[in-house]
Amino acid sequence: MTQAYFVTGTDTEIGKTTIAAGLLHAARLQGLSTAAAKPVASGCMRTADGLRNDDALALLAQCSLPLRYEEVNPLAFEPAIAPHLAAREVGIKLDVASLLPPVQAILAKGADFSLVEGAGGWRVPLAGEENLSDLALALGIPVILVVGVRLGCINHAQLSAEAIERDGLRLAGWVANIVEPKTSRLEDNLATLGERLPAPCLGRVPHLGKATAAAVAEHLNLELLADW
Repeated sequence: MTQAYFVTGTDTEIGKTTIAAGLLHAARLQGLSTAAAKPVASGCMRTADGLRNDDALALLAQCSLPLRYEEVNPLAFEPAIAPHLAAREVGIKLDVASLLPPVQAILAKGADFSLVEGAGGWRVPLAGEENLSDLALALGIPVILVVGVRLGCINHAQLSAEAIERDGLRLAGWVANIVEPKTSRLEDNLATLGERLPAPCLGRVPHLGKATAAAVAEHLNLELLADW
């Protein structure tokens, strides 16, 4: 049975891609085929092959299916700014209609375990009144929430979980990524998150000196996914 999830975060710069790559690596360790999509990415670098995004490259490296970069990241923008602003600057309408087909094409490849990674948090704007959350809704797949553990994360996590469920999608699991190891009352905060989020915690990832996909995977348990 194939599994596909939309990965979002409680904020930007909280290690969403690091966790997504770890999840893919964990799946590969179980002998599962993997695929991923990063439908839109800003903050890309110019290369001889075109614009490339570090996050998309990290996901591609954990895909066991033979995917091209453009399949994983169909829309890449150079400025490290909000995607809808970067798209507007180059005259591209960033909407669900343009993002949905390439993501569906990735999912249609039938990998055992597929991830679609958003950008930033749940309510990232697209064109008009659309948000990136509308893409997740159009895909109709469950969500994995990456919680950047630091001061204020409980509020951000609860609001994100509430928005996901209000939009009609199911939170299949969440990951505690400890981005600030000196967070006051760390264990108490983690316990509160466990009590308040309506999904299993797939793992607590400590602040790693070198957060490779393999190192992150050691702290994750895919068997805890709500529909695994």
